[in-house]
Amino acid sequence: MNVGFDYQPDFPSHLIRDECTVPIPQDKVKTAIKEQELCIIFSRYPRPGASKTRLIPYLGAEGAADLQRRMTEKVVAEAARLANQAQVHVELAMAGATQDEMEAWLGGEFSWRRQEGTDLGERMDFAFAQAFNQGVQRVVLVGADCPSICTAILAQAFAQLHHHELVLGPTSDGGYYLIGLSRPCPFLFTGISWGSDQVLAQTMAAAREARLQPMLLESFSDVDRPEDLDVLTLKLLGAQS
Repeated sequence: MNVGFDYQPDFPSHLIRDECTVPIPQDKVKTAIKEQELCIIFSRYPRPGASKTRLIPYLGAEGAADLQRRMTEKVVAEAARLANQAQVHVELAMAGATQDEMEAWLGGEFSWRRQEGTDLGERMDFAFAQAFNQGVQRVVLVGADCPSICTAILAQAFAQLHHHELVLGPTSDGGYYLIGLSRPCPFLFTGISWGSDQVLAQTMAAAREARLQPMLLESFSDVDRPEDLDVLTLKLLGAQS
């Protein structure tokens, strides 16, 4: 699916362009046309009271949901730019959404499916398994909690999957904002303390045990807890100055 989508979110578009300095690999346009690649965006429908619940005491239910919406739209816009440049397929994996809500929100420009599984690991493993079962060769799964994600980082992840079976984008809190695979690796999604500061370390340990050498992208901060709001606030203030 080559997405003819140039969505412009009202989330400040240059939030991370100052921080994301990685150039888009020039060979992406040449290689992606021949081989199927998929970018999966993992997010939750921005429903007040059910989105960013740990931030509700600080932002209110409406404010937390609005933050979820803005950050998701930011990642969608970045992935859409890559799709238009490099023939990468884009799909949303959503929690808590209906078909009507998704069409009203994003206009039906992207295919989407519901997340399946009892925890984050099962949901990610299911998404990867479905993609590889459909013949996709390289899959990048990215969350919507990191406003620093940009088109260049997504392009770099796909480019590195030509040389590495596993690509990870670390976050400053010990997790990761992106995971890319060139083959199924279900062992990366079991025995992980999801939501803790051990996610990246445990994932790396599982990779080493399977003799996988992951390629690490630039580390970014995500926005999930009250203490993370300072990171976002500084970026917003910087965008306005």
